[in-house]
Amino acid sequence: GDEISESLLDAIEASTISIIIFSERYASSRWCLDELLKILECKHDYGQIVIPVFYGVDPSHVRWQTGIFGNLFSKLEERFPEMRKRWRNALTEAANLSGFNSHVIRPESKLIEEIADEVLKRLDDTFENDNKELVGVECPINEIESLLRTGSAGVCKLGIWGIGGIGKTTIAGAVFNKTSRHFEGSYFAHNVQEAQENGGLAHLRQQLLSTLLNDRNVKNSPNIVLNFQSKRFTRKKVLIVFDDVTHLKQIEFLIGRIDWLASGSRIIITTRDKHVLSNCLVDQIYEVKELLDVDALKLFSRRAFGEDDPNASYKELTQEAVKYAKGVPLALKVLGSFLFGRRKEEWKSAMKKMEIVPHMEIQEVLKISYDGLDDHEQGIFLDISCFLVGEDRDQVMRFLNSCGFFAEVGLSVRVDKSLITIDYNTIRMHDFLRDMGREIVQKESIHHPGERSRLWHYKDIYEVLTRNMGTTAIQAISLDMSKVNNEIRINRSTFSKMPKLRFLKFYGKNKCMLSHFKGVPFTDVRYFEWHEFPLKTLNIRAENLVSLKLPGSNVEQLWDDVQNLVNIKEIDLHGSKQLSKLPDLSQARNLERLKLDGCSSLMETHSSIQYLNKLEVLDLRLCESLRSLPDTICSESLFELRLWGCLNLKNFPEISSSHIHFLDLYECGIEDMPLSIECLSKLNSLDIHNCTRLEYIKSSIFKLKSLKHIEISSCSNLKRFPEISSSCNREGSTEVLHLKGNNLERIPESIRHLSKLKSLDISYCEWLHTLPELPRNLYHLEAHHCTLLEALSGFSLTHNNKWIHRRMYFPGNEIPKWFRYQSMGSSVTLEMPPTGFFSNKKLMGFAVCAIVAFRDQHHDSDSRYSGHYEYDRKDNLYSLDCTWKVKSEGCYRDLRSWYFGTISSYVRSEHVFLGYYLFDSVELGKYYDEVSQASFEIHRLIGEPLGCCEVKKCGIHFVHAQDSTD
Repeated sequence: GDEISESLLDAIEASTISIIIFSERYASSRWCLDELLKILECKHDYGQIVIPVFYGVDPSHVRWQTGIFGNLFSKLEERFPEMRKRWRNALTEAANLSGFNSHVIRPESKLIEEIADEVLKRLDDTFENDNKELVGVECPINEIESLLRTGSAGVCKLGIWGIGGIGKTTIAGAVFNKTSRHFEGSYFAHNVQEAQENGGLAHLRQQLLSTLLNDRNVKNSPNIVLNFQSKRFTRKKVLIVFDDVTHLKQIEFLIGRIDWLASGSRIIITTRDKHVLSNCLVDQIYEVKELLDVDALKLFSRRAFGEDDPNASYKELTQEAVKYAKGVPLALKVLGSFLFGRRKEEWKSAMKKMEIVPHMEIQEVLKISYDGLDDHEQGIFLDISCFLVGEDRDQVMRFLNSCGFFAEVGLSVRVDKSLITIDYNTIRMHDFLRDMGREIVQKESIHHPGERSRLWHYKDIYEVLTRNMGTTAIQAISLDMSKVNNEIRINRSTFSKMPKLRFLKFYGKNKCMLSHFKGVPFTDVRYFEWHEFPLKTLNIRAENLVSLKLPGSNVEQLWDDVQNLVNIKEIDLHGSKQLSKLPDLSQARNLERLKLDGCSSLMETHSSIQYLNKLEVLDLRLCESLRSLPDTICSESLFELRLWGCLNLKNFPEISSSHIHFLDLYECGIEDMPLSIECLSKLNSLDIHNCTRLEYIKSSIFKLKSLKHIEISSCSNLKRFPEISSSCNREGSTEVLHLKGNNLERIPESIRHLSKLKSLDISYCEWLHTLPELPRNLYHLEAHHCTLLEALSGFSLTHNNKWIHRRMYFPGNEIPKWFRYQSMGSSVTLEMPPTGFFSNKKLMGFAVCAIVAFRDQHHDSDSRYSGHYEYDRKDNLYSLDCTWKVKSEGCYRDLRSWYFGTISSYVRSEHVFLGYYLFDSVELGKYYDEVSQASFEIHRLIGEPLGCCEVKKCGIHFVHAQDSTD
């Protein structure tokens, strides 16, 4: 036809790139010339990319309308004289554009290839320009592209997961726009869940199939026909995005079986529920995180100010708003748009309001996930959002299970739905989700807090408690007492009005005053925590109690008689300095944790604790008045026993548990170790520090298969170290042995049987004269302040070629004679052989030695933390560092700076710092084969000022493979 169709005009307008193919007969068609006018119009109005291809025609003939091309054009313009000027101008403009000439690029296949490459390049440029309108998506897009492995064989399914409003759809759309050109068909299925709710899933399926199959005749049909249509995908590589999926059945309805897709196809699924992705058997899951601060500021500023940066006078208010949004793109956009054009007073008012009442538009998006939970799951969510954020996962599990909430699966569902996260065993929740949950509870009774199920705001709780407004609706109270300015006087009947109370937590500085709890029913209470509890006794009846915590309380005795506490799993009374005795706990058969640390008035524990078979943790640290424990602790579950600072405890109980991992006897008054210590097969850490009454150590501890760390330091009565059986070579696992500050005169030769020993500290053993042959795997020896130490018997630095680092320091003023290169001062420079020294395959590394002289009894109070070692004013550190570099082709190259020693900075004599470093000789040979000079310099890393010490001598010894047999 002579006139171009409306649909073609629309298609041109919707295009990103137009390719004009000029041939000799092009100018004979009005259709082609009108199409050219529309293309150039889109170029001017929308920046559309235009690429001319001159196929069998000279570009100058098109530009000036000459030759055969011009003759044909003349005939057409005679018929349409009114279009002559416009067509001529269009032809000249198009011919002046950069394009492709078939006379220059041959053969035709090469021409097509170069056109395709140019189109892809220009599309990439277009995408980058479009992408500039998005903020903070570049990194996620690149990571997702990498996970998709576009171009590789097979069908790849990728899930994009995160909370509502975090940007899943935006990122999926950007990836789709960037990669869809690599596929034979592509489709973005928006809002799958919404389509299902509105009854439009069948229509969405029809659109998907007709688009991918390029077949407008696809109709809504039964699954048997869908199966037939889907099988057509086996011949076509496609990209499909399913946005906001809540169930596998939705995808099965839309496309049938994914395994029908052709090799090279890619599926992207966005969802809030991670479990959906597991059901869909996706190959990779990408979790969308909050925006970085710089991107969050930029996105907010665009909405609030129309620019990338905030208005200078609004800078502080902007930072406050961005901080509130917590990096969630939806919140940043909504807040920015809401605050756009408003005065500062309005900004301040809006921010203050949102601290109490979350923004409705944000909450509506987030609440979709909550609405998808059943009643039990919603209950768990509200409990967490109101008072369990930041709590230990195990504690939360105990509480929720006691409430009949099936916590294991309940928490798992919430993690999958992006409602909570669990980091380092701690329950976390995004602030917006927390605020949403609290807002749901707030709406239970807007004006009467006593009629809500959960109370957490201190003003609401103050009103309920002081006005005695409790009701049967209240299930939980969590009060930060430090926020309350006035004293809270609680009537005894206040809690009697809350029979459904499950959770009670008063924390911070105590502000509550009450006379007693006697007669108050706490039948449903599972969790009871009250910091600085003011009463001398608790005396409550709480048969369902699971956790009881009264840190820093005034309690002298919990209760008078035996309580039926069959459900209790945790009792924490730490810091209760008035507690003088424990009650009978014989009915607490499920107790797992008993924390009494800091109960300085406690003189004895009740005999019933020896029969608590499920007890895992018994913490009695700093129970300074404690004089006795039961003779035996029978719990087979005992995992951790802490008796640190029990100065008056002389007798250590027999322990039957084979599960105990940690035993802390630091500054304990015990005189001997029980025989049962030989049976602690899973013990991995033993601390016997500053036990001044202890005289003997049983050698059997070195046979324990799991015991890796032993601390036996500052035991002033310990004068003899036990002989170690040769069986320890096979059975023992000791890796770290600290004997610092003991009065030992010798260490037995049998220490060599500790074959796994890696670190030995004998510092401050001032009566120690000699050291025997040390275990072959030892790489770290501290022996400073051993003033009488004369020799290290059979000492060889190089006898184990598996060492990567070995560090030792001890009193002395001589570099071992076997060090080949020695020099006065702090550096050694060596002239190297002409070639090949570092490429020698037998070269393993080097040993370095430094003699450091200190001024007598100096101490630096200004030492600082170095980045590797924690500064402690009681035990300052002094460290050395060896920097070595090589000269190659006239230039010095730094190879490595290597730390090789730490010592207390309070010393009284010269010390030997000695270490060993293993390097990769293959790598050195590759990059530093032509080395003419090597330099080693010793520096102070941390500790004393240079005026307080001096590196007097240093030495270097290259270690070769044959040294290991010397």
